[in-house]
Amino acid sequence: MEIKKPVEAKDRIILALDVDSIEEVIKYVDLLKEYVGFFKVGLPLFISCGFEAIDVIKEHGGKVYFDGKFQDIPNTIAQASINLIKKGIDFFNISAVGGSKMLANTISTCNSYAKKNNIEPPVILAVTLLSSFGQKTLTNELGVSTNISSYVLKLSSLAKEAGLSGVIAPDTDAAQIKKELGEDFIVVCPAVRPTWAIVNDQIRIVSPSAAIKAGADYIIIGRPITHAQDPVAAAKLIISEIEEALK
Repeated sequence: MEIKKPVEAKDRIILALDVDSIEEVIKYVDLLKEYVGFFKVGLPLFISCGFEAIDVIKEHGGKVYFDGKFQDIPNTIAQASINLIKKGIDFFNISAVGGSKMLANTISTCNSYAKKNNIEPPVILAVTLLSSFGQKTLTNELGVSTNISSYVLKLSSLAKEAGLSGVIAPDTDAAQIKKELGEDFIVVCPAVRPTWAIVNDQIRIVSPSAAIKAGADYIIIGRPITHAQDPVAAAKLIISEIEEALK
């Protein structure tokens, strides 16, 4: 399966459903499915509600991005990914630091399963570096002395060579990733916050406008919309900001 480039500004928005109940999932999908492209199911929601959350999103007309950040031995990740395919996931991610063998084996196994069952394989993206990480954490805690942007590019190249469709990466690296790996290589920018929103626990944050101008194909945004007094109005503001950036 190949995700086409977004046609409308709203299609670029991946809404993070950081909620704990099916009732809240239904509420936000019904309210916002016309204003966002995908709904992100992360670990908190998945642990709380399991595959029911994914089923409900699809039943109510939404598309699903599963944010599991899988990392384990190659066979384990490949088998877990097949179970996602069975659930009709539109696209999902695995961790680039799992290494080339894990990445390539996942792609190969998923493509083989999809072909055997006559279905489209999902789009699989690689998580490069968590948005809560800065250079200090990378160097002092993980022992990686490489410049953080060079490290993200290295992991992105690893993902491209293994056959993945794109990466989750910050706006500061989007332009370089596109230049080195091609315009068709998908870049999803996390930790997006409009200037009017609270920063919360992210370190490397960016506005929707800056992310799009930097070359991001999709942006991940959650609390500025879901915690807004009027979520639809908040989504419309972000859509307008994206449209302005695209001009």
